[in-house]
Amino acid sequence: MIVVDLGFGDAGKGATVDWLCANGSVSAVVRFNGGAQAAHNVVADGRHHRFAQFGSGTLAGVPTLLSRHMLVEPMALAAESVALAGLGVPDPLGLLNIDGDALLTTPIHVAANRAREDARGAARHGSCGMGIGETAAYALEHDSPRVADCQDIPRLTRRLDALARHYAPLIGDRVGTIGELVSLYREFAAAVRIVGPDTLATFAARGRLVFEGAQGVLLDEWRGLHPHTTWSTVEPRHARAMITALGERPYVLGVTRTYMTRHGTGPFPTEDPALALPEPHNSTGEYQGAFRVGHFDPILLRYAIEACGGIDGLSVTHLDQHANVQSATAYLTDDGVIDSVHCGPWQDLAHQKHLTRRLTSARPVLEDLPTDAADAIAARLRVPVALTAHGPDRADRVRTTLVGAAG
Repeated sequence: MIVVDLGFGDAGKGATVDWLCANGSVSAVVRFNGGAQAAHNVVADGRHHRFAQFGSGTLAGVPTLLSRHMLVEPMALAAESVALAGLGVPDPLGLLNIDGDALLTTPIHVAANRAREDARGAARHGSCGMGIGETAAYALEHDSPRVADCQDIPRLTRRLDALARHYAPLIGDRVGTIGELVSLYREFAAAVRIVGPDTLATFAARGRLVFEGAQGVLLDEWRGLHPHTTWSTVEPRHARAMITALGERPYVLGVTRTYMTRHGTGPFPTEDPALALPEPHNSTGEYQGAFRVGHFDPILLRYAIEACGGIDGLSVTHLDQHANVQSATAYLTDDGVIDSVHCGPWQDLAHQKHLTRRLTSARPVLEDLPTDAADAIAARLRVPVALTAHGPDRADRVRTTLVGAAG
C-alpha cells in the first residue's frame, strides 16, 4: 500500500501509516521520497513523535527501509533515534535499514541551502532549510556522497572534499573539517544496517509493506506549483515501480484534511486566515514561513489525483475540525471562471510555471461543506473513503473500507 499526501503536506500521512501498522500485519515501512525535512506527527498510546526519517510505524515496532530514493541525513537520524528511545522504543537504530545507494545530505548541503534561500530575501521559495534541494541538485552533475560510501572511507573522503570545494565560494569553511565529518559518518555506518536492493523482497516475503510518502503532491518536483516545490518526486511513481517489481498491484491511499493547509509561500487559492482551526503540531518555520489554512479545494485535489495517475482510496483526516469550512466549486481568474486544472506532460516545467501564475491571483467560489464531510469529499474527488480520522490519536481512526495486500 502506498500512502501519499494529496495537498501541500501536513495532511496526516504519519498518523495514517501508524494506524495501518498497529495490527501487526506490516513487515516494513518503506520511505520512498524526501529526507530529514519530513514532519509526520503520530500520537498513540500517550506518546507523540514527529517522524522525519524513521518510518511512522516505529511506535508500533515496525522496521523502516529507507529506499534509494531517500535523502539520508545521518546526524538528524541519530537525534531522532535518541528521541524515540526516550519514548520507550527499544533500540530504534536496530529497526532501521538503509539502501546504500541513497544520497547523503551533509552539513555542507544544509549551509548552502540556507545561504541561497537567505539571498532570495522576499522572493524565498519556501525551503525547509534542510539541504534537500542542494543534495538533489549536486547529485545531478557530480559523484555525490552516498550512504554506502560511509563504509569506504577513502571514497567518502574524496567525495566530501569535492563537495566542500564546490560550495566554498558560497559558504566558505563554516561547517568544520572533512575529517570531522568522515569520523561521524564512520560511526553512523557502524550503527545502522546498510542494505542492498534485495532487502525489499525479503521484507515483502514476511508480510505487508506500507510505502510512506513525504511532503504533498502539490509540492512535487515535476507536478507541483513551481518554483514553490520540493526537489523530490512526491507522486508515487517510484513506489509503484518498486511494488510492481515484486509482482504486486499497488494500492494508493491518498490523504487529505477536510480543509487545506500550506507551509510558506506559493499559490493557495482557498486560503482564509479567518479560519480559526487549532494546530498543535505545526507552526511558522524559520525558512518555510507561516503555516497557512484555507477551505477545502477539490479542484487542486483532483489535480493531485491526476498527477498520481489515479488513486484507489482516501484517508480523510481532521473530521473533528471542519466547522465553518467551505468547499471551492470554481476559481475566478484573469482567464475567467474555471472549475478544473490539469497536468501537462511530465517534466514540463513551463506548464507548471504557467499554472502557478494562473493560480496566484485566483479567487475561489465557495459553497458550504455538508455536515457529513467524508461523503461529500468522496463525491467531490470521485474516490471512495477508506479511512477516516476524527482526532489526532491512533484510536480516533475508523476504517471504512480498505483493501490492498503487500502493495
